[in-house]
Amino acid sequence: MNNIFPSPSSVSTNDRHLLNGHSGGLLWFTGLSGSGKSTLAHAVEEKLHSLCVRSYVLDGDNIRTGLNKDLGLTPEDRQENIRRIAEVAKIMVDAGLLVFAAFIAPYKQSREYARELMTNWPYYEIYVKCSIDECAKRDPKGLYKKAAKGKITNMTGISAPYEEPENSSLVIETDKLDLQQSVDEVIRFLLKHELINADVQS
Repeated sequence: MNNIFPSPSSVSTNDRHLLNGHSGGLLWFTGLSGSGKSTLAHAVEEKLHSLCVRSYVLDGDNIRTGLNKDLGLTPEDRQENIRRIAEVAKIMVDAGLLVFAAFIAPYKQSREYARELMTNWPYYEIYVKCSIDECAKRDPKGLYKKAAKGKITNMTGISAPYEEPENSSLVIETDKLDLQQSVDEVIRFLLKHELINADVQS
């Protein structure tokens, strides 16, 4: 675009990491509706807050009440939804935060866009895996019941596809693990990849 001149910051990403005492990074939680993405992301955020780690959850429904309230559930709108979220997450990671994006992100192309956008920052895809039967059984928002009655179209896993991740950094099977076990898995992952320091737990 013409006449656009990005302004560089005099404070580096590393400077922000040193101030925080930990690295920034993006963990993208993908999975079917009802798999437990948001529940897990918020539980991890709560744990990290107690350890004085700066983190934030970007949640699908929350974002659609503001930034992305103009978007529907068509494939094109879903892709734009993820594009905007990835751009926002990149800014937040550059600010030094650990960001947890909890979005279905059903298409591989959209998830790859986020991965490529985060090339210069820590990025990890977390597949919150849960069978469609268990998700429908839980149905915390009543979406599967509405889809079965034809009240919702483009329902992921029912009338719209979910392209299952093949090379996620971490797979958490929430139909086999309880919430605390799932949180522990994420915390161990963060420690392994040095996104948080071992001494924060002391």
